[in-house]
Amino acid sequence: MGEYTKEDIFRIVEEEDVAFIRLQFCDIFGVPKNIAITVSQLEKALNNECMFDGSSVEGFIKINESDMYLYPDLDSFAIYPWRPQTGKVARMFCDVYTLDREPFAGDPRTILKKVTKKAEEMGLSFKVVPKIEFFLFDCNDEGQPTNTTHETAGYFDVAPADQAENVRRDIIMNLEELDFEILSSHHEISPAQHEIDFACDYADKIADMIMTFKMTVKTIAKKHGFYATFMPKPREGVNGSGMHMNIICEDKNGNNIFFDKEKGCLSEEAKHFVAGVIEHSKAMTMVTNPIVNSYKRLVPGYDAPVNLTWSNSSANRSALIRIPSNRGQATSIELRNPDATCNPYLALALILSAGMDGMQRKLNPLDELEENLNEKTEDEIINSKYETLPRTLGEAIEAYKDDEFVKTVLGESVFEKFLNAKRKEWKEFRTCVTQWEINNYLYKY
Repeated sequence: MGEYTKEDIFRIVEEEDVAFIRLQFCDIFGVPKNIAITVSQLEKALNNECMFDGSSVEGFIKINESDMYLYPDLDSFAIYPWRPQTGKVARMFCDVYTLDREPFAGDPRTILKKVTKKAEEMGLSFKVVPKIEFFLFDCNDEGQPTNTTHETAGYFDVAPADQAENVRRDIIMNLEELDFEILSSHHEISPAQHEIDFACDYADKIADMIMTFKMTVKTIAKKHGFYATFMPKPREGVNGSGMHMNIICEDKNGNNIFFDKEKGCLSEEAKHFVAGVIEHSKAMTMVTNPIVNSYKRLVPGYDAPVNLTWSNSSANRSALIRIPSNRGQATSIELRNPDATCNPYLALALILSAGMDGMQRKLNPLDELEENLNEKTEDEIINSKYETLPRTLGEAIEAYKDDEFVKTVLGESVFEKFLNAKRKEWKEFRTCVTQWEINNYLYKY
């Protein structure tokens, strides 16, 4: 992605034989949406004249307020490398505007932009490195996804144990054509689980990149006959998939303010940021871990955080917040509980706002975690001095529903619509009879 003008877009479309352009946005749950147009409608789109029915998008507006505009972000223009070489398909991310030509308060992209603008007013900018894990499962004879795999590979294994090595390579090649800087990739700890790491960028751009990353992974996996899922815990008894957020904060001169140059250690600003995130983490969990299945991952014994703790030791991966070993300009704060089912715009908006709240109020975090909680039992962790993250979506709803901080960041409309949707989801789950219950109770009672 580059810095494009309208003239650049017209020129590239003609030179590259682009036939369709997707105007992309997402609903409040992070589900990608788009309006596809032909080249004949490109000028209209670039003049912000393309309209769509907002009432048809979950979490947006009522039917009597349905007409909305899409404002394309020219710098996000990219051509999908997996589409045909003639009649190519390109896309641009869009901001959503109301009929009155005002930014739509319920647009997740707009919500994140408000947060990054506030950071700029504080003389700060945030860069983010997401660590995204996913599974590549087999499809059945009808081509439908399953959660089964024939491989037994683990951490850093190679072919033939890693049966999707070529799939991962193809994903990376397509990502690089979309201007991703890929740092590394590897097989993860669980069979069929993978991770691809890409370079940091500014928070609002990273949210767009997460959306592109997920679409690319799913598309290329399907071409190879696999099904890619970012579901946090698709199989019992193995580690689940997360999306750790590594955050860097810079001042106006590009200096990393999480590092104290004089003392050569973590700065007080970094500790204030950590304290803010921890203070608001319970209320934010319904957004960073938004589905019932998210909480099947956040249990002891599976390399996922459970307690509201932080550690300055990069080796302690049981903490909610870990400070990786890189120091100086590369000093970052890693939040380990989010997963990739979240809406990245809303999740980042809350995480960054929580950290800035801690910095503004000069909050100090609780004592640093010294012990490794991965070695503790669930009862020992629950009964310890440390508070825990919500253990179910129901507990997350309770932490979220009365929190004024979260409501202020998301805006009342998104806050309420997200809450109502998750209450409905939790009710549906509670009334569902699972196979576990059948297996354990049917023949006993």
